[in-house]
Amino acid sequence: MRVYNFAAGPSTLPLNVLEQAQAEFLDFAGTGMSITEISHRDKAFGAVVADAEALVRELLNVPDDYCVLFLQGGASTQFAAVPLNLMHTGVADYIVTGNFAKKAWQEGCIYGTANKIGDSSDKTYTYIPDVDTLNYTPGADYVHITSNNTIFGTRYTKFPECDAPLVADMSSEIFSREIDVSKFAVIYGGAQKNLAPAGVTIVIAKRSLIQDPLKICPTMLKWKVQDENGSLYNTPPAFSIYMADLVLKNLKAKGGVKAMNEIDVYKAGLLYDFIDNSSFYHNYVVPEYRSIMNIPFVTGNADMDAKFIAEAKKNGLVSLKGHRLVGGMRASIYNAMPVEGIQALIDFMKKFEMENK
Repeated sequence: MRVYNFAAGPSTLPLNVLEQAQAEFLDFAGTGMSITEISHRDKAFGAVVADAEALVRELLNVPDDYCVLFLQGGASTQFAAVPLNLMHTGVADYIVTGNFAKKAWQEGCIYGTANKIGDSSDKTYTYIPDVDTLNYTPGADYVHITSNNTIFGTRYTKFPECDAPLVADMSSEIFSREIDVSKFAVIYGGAQKNLAPAGVTIVIAKRSLIQDPLKICPTMLKWKVQDENGSLYNTPPAFSIYMADLVLKNLKAKGGVKAMNEIDVYKAGLLYDFIDNSSFYHNYVVPEYRSIMNIPFVTGNADMDAKFIAEAKKNGLVSLKGHRLVGGMRASIYNAMPVEGIQALIDFMKKFEMENK
């Protein structure tokens, strides 16, 4: 029996996608081999990479002068790849709005002067700094943001408008809302939240900005090299790319990013409305900046939170434990989480509240 998986990543995937992968697992595209066995130089796999790239371009309306890469190492590796490809003058700006934004900034400090021009740690990352009032560094190589904060449950409702190229880690929200890719120099994200199983990382970068990586940049982290080789410089995470292709096809069939965003906003609204109208559960994020992907909540009592998590699991609602930095509970409700899963969670929350007031 399948459960409702509220994990922050690796996260739930569409059931029909899993079933398709299961059906094709022993014989992919008539090759007589599993996708996990096929050479990345095989034409059948080349078609998968090409299709996945085409779908990313179509679904996000990626301009022609941008590359779409499928890489390894997770978003955390891109924390280093960003300065290694872009920090030419040795100065960049970072807006720190959560744990991963902080890690990206710390990595930037290794390679140059990483100015922390915004920081919401003073209120435990429960808000996003006003991007219109920040002091951007003249001549900075780039400005880095983390658009959605998985742990603390915040997101940017407005992106910075600055002279420097804008770089965004969109790991936990990509394909959940429409974005104007042309406003960004680089968008990157680990796939294990909204796109695929763990293993592949997507990078969308403006080609004109990635032609001159730093001399110390390892070849594997040079976006220019990866682009020239069609994401096949070395053996890629083939299965994860294949799964991403299936998920992207599924997203297109459901109406694309705009249609998915409408569903995601509706799902988040159901859960936030219940929490806000309850005297038992609390969400401390400033409402204006609430994520529609990751919703943390607490009862205010650590023992009660632990009881909630344990009993929820018995009721088929799993991976609701909040991150260790925050505690409490967290419901990650990515694209693949059905409305029925949200309703099942709310029904359990109502029952638990009545039994434990």
